[in-house]
Amino acid sequence: MLASLKVRDLVLIEDVALEFADGLNVLTGETGAGKSILLDALGLAAGQRAGLRASIRAGAAQGSAAAVFELAAGHPVDDVLTNNGVAAANPVILRRVVSGDGRTRGFINDEPVGMALLRDVGGLLVEIHGQSDDRGLYDSLTHRRLLDAYGAYPELLADTRACFEVWTEARAARVALSEAAASAARDIDFLRHAASELAALAPVSGEEARLAEERALLINAARIGEEISGAIDGISAERGAEASLAAALKRLNRLPQEARAAVATAEAQLEQAFVLSQEARLELQSILSRLELDSADLERKEERLFALRDAARKYAISADDLDSYLQTVNARLDSIEDGGAALTAAQRQEALCKARYDAAAERLFEARKAAALRLATAVHKELEPLKLGHARFRCAFERLAEPAADGLERVSFEIATVAGAPFGALTKIASGGELARISLALKVALAEASPPAVLIFDEIDRGVGGAVADAVGERLQRLAGSTQVLLVTHSPQVAARASRHFRISRSGDRTRVDCLDDGAREEEIARMLAGAEITAEARAAARRLLKEAAPKRRRKS
Repeated sequence: MLASLKVRDLVLIEDVALEFADGLNVLTGETGAGKSILLDALGLAAGQRAGLRASIRAGAAQGSAAAVFELAAGHPVDDVLTNNGVAAANPVILRRVVSGDGRTRGFINDEPVGMALLRDVGGLLVEIHGQSDDRGLYDSLTHRRLLDAYGAYPELLADTRACFEVWTEARAARVALSEAAASAARDIDFLRHAASELAALAPVSGEEARLAEERALLINAARIGEEISGAIDGISAERGAEASLAAALKRLNRLPQEARAAVATAEAQLEQAFVLSQEARLELQSILSRLELDSADLERKEERLFALRDAARKYAISADDLDSYLQTVNARLDSIEDGGAALTAAQRQEALCKARYDAAAERLFEARKAAALRLATAVHKELEPLKLGHARFRCAFERLAEPAADGLERVSFEIATVAGAPFGALTKIASGGELARISLALKVALAEASPPAVLIFDEIDRGVGGAVADAVGERLQRLAGSTQVLLVTHSPQVAARASRHFRISRSGDRTRVDCLDDGAREEEIARMLAGAEITAEARAAARRLLKEAAPKRRRKS
């Protein structure tokens, strides 16, 4: 609920503070005293466009409006604040400061915020009903949500949303397969050629490096063979390493037994050197034999090496990756062959999911139509006592161009205020006075479905009196039983039903606000009944109004 409003240096207001009660709060006073300025200040604090309402008082450097809201646990505002990096708190304080050049700054819980966030939060806390307001009941984007809340069929909504999500996923899967099939169809000739070519080539990982090494050896076979032959001669010739080592070992073997022990280590090392020299000679002879192959072998190796490198360049990969690329190509061809069956299955699944969504959306539509008829009946019941019995209300349904999670239709509240006239949007058809009373009728009918907000009505009873004014007051009081209501009124029948009554007066260029006790309320209502001169009859009539409304008024403060 709105706990308090503090306004400083705006238009005629120097410094006023109002503390509101739960239920119905009314502002009364002479025309021009500044009642609407207070409502404008509340709208300013809640993020509405500034306009003329942001004019600062003459002589002041700046003006401000601050509204304090006490919220129930888990209020939607908490999530909005948290998601925008503002610490959730209770109470929530909305404040707007207007400078002399007309620029404004917004604050939530004393943290500076952008106007968009201030407007979003304010929209969850305050609902102002007037012809210039484009939110709340007058915003057609909210009408479907309000009708659904009134109809109370959450299971149908949840089922439709779930079916829509499943259908969306099935459609995405089918689209992905269709795109893959189209891409495959474009690539099929290339893939088949690549698979045939690489299968014939039969590449092996590491083959390129081995062939390059062997080719280098064969190209330089003559020079390399000459050097290797010389090395073999150095090992195995008459004066080579093997002969010299063998001779040394032979000499050591002829030593006396007592000397053999002394040279045992050296003898072992020589024997090892002799074995290693033999192994080195055999390895060199093997390499030499490979170099002695014919030139045809070099041609074969070069042809194979160049074929691998040509294929690597063609497919823009390394020669070592040709084998894995062939496997990828074959897998892609296999998927293309299986893709037709997968796509057909996906199409069937999508159609099945779409049929389920259509059925769920149709059930939701039927429920909405039934709720729309009930709502129209409820609104008509409220319009008759408000001297709008000739008006007709309906929920218009328009098919969406594309199915959505919340169904297949858009909902708009429409009114026809003249018999035989066409229906149209609320703000385009109704006059200012009619619009206020139509809003009241709608809010009463939707009392349990509307979001938690402070309802603001500015002179909703303008131009009516007697039984109609009493009907307005009765409905406002009934509405205040479920949500806080704040209104400016000139009707004593309405004012008598208030939980808290504020009198707005003007002295010179200053506006004053007084919260009235029972005695002062009687005097103010008598003034509203009698005009400039308050008579005894007016006071008696005021007492009767207050007495009749007393059992119904909410006394919580």
